[in-house]
Amino acid sequence: MALKILVSAGEASGDLYAASLVTALRGRWPQADFFGCAGQHMRAAGVRSVVDAESLAVVGLVEVIAHIPRIHRQYRRLVAEAARVRPDLAILTDAPDFHLRLARHLKKWGIPVLYLVAPQVWAWRKGRLRSMRRLIDHLFCIFPFEEAYFRRHGIPATYIGHPLASLVRPAASKAEFFRKHNLDASRPVIVLLPGSRKGEAARHLPALADAVARIRRSREAQFVLPASATTGAAFFQERIGSLPIHIMEGETWNAVAHADLALAASGTVTVETALLGTPMVIFYKVAWATWLLGKPLVSVPFYSMVNLVAGRRVAPELIQHRMTGERLAAEATRLLEDEGARLRMKQDFREVAARLESGGNAIRRAADLIEGFVREQAAHVS
Repeated sequence: MALKILVSAGEASGDLYAASLVTALRGRWPQADFFGCAGQHMRAAGVRSVVDAESLAVVGLVEVIAHIPRIHRQYRRLVAEAARVRPDLAILTDAPDFHLRLARHLKKWGIPVLYLVAPQVWAWRKGRLRSMRRLIDHLFCIFPFEEAYFRRHGIPATYIGHPLASLVRPAASKAEFFRKHNLDASRPVIVLLPGSRKGEAARHLPALADAVARIRRSREAQFVLPASATTGAAFFQERIGSLPIHIMEGETWNAVAHADLALAASGTVTVETALLGTPMVIFYKVAWATWLLGKPLVSVPFYSMVNLVAGRRVAPELIQHRMTGERLAAEATRLLEDEGARLRMKQDFREVAARLESGGNAIRRAADLIEGFVREQAAHVS
């Protein structure tokens, strides 16, 4: 079937999920033409890139302002290509500020919209529910509590499981990883995960660097920092100064799996870390204007998805003013010294993983639903 499918993702995690989905769908429809907003994984999966997803990787209410002209240009470029091609359907992944606007054009042209990774309106900006009801034909949820929530608000939704549950695996053994990066097996390894976007990584680095310096005063730990494709290693090498932090590219899952502890920015990487079973301290900081504007809109007990899925605080969270080098170092030292606490956290993470796996293979489930949707649409036409 020579379908034309618009696929769009706005950041690294969505790019990975969408690429896996494209690969699964191409196995069913080898002649399909996939095009849209693509990152490195989607391009590798054969998606024709109209817009580079890396150009949209900005977070925060205030932080995004300086990037609005560029993002708008990319948005108009994608809208123009969708108008020209008139795809048979669109698969939009996360990035609701960008994609709900795009969906208005798509629905106006009669193009069905399937949405992968639900906007987190259950946490904030509930006003989006009205437009989601109008614009989304089916919503694929990756967290177990979301399906009932969205169905209750009149949005067709299915929990498919979390894509990472079947994807996250180290590609090398601990011995191979340590040998490659000249790490000492007798000393603990702490992996630093400052965020996949340059803006958030830059905000987090000063406190992380302070924490590294403090931890080194009391123990001989080793520090590794796997740079995301969005930031690249050079970004960090220019900023860490003389601190002994081993920076690498493309090995996040290896680094996390084989570390004793992770200091992780709240986001997708905390889910990856929990699935890999590595104890962690979660942190996040935004511009103060964003914090003051956004905090009253947030209505959840925790900021990290790991704690939300668990339904309790299984990993410490150091958010905004609590994210300091001193507190990061204190939490890291406490966990390194308390084997019982680390073991309890690992057990809690196994519980989180079981919940995220409960929907089955998420990508296969999404591909099945999309195939069924296309068949149903074709039956209506005929």
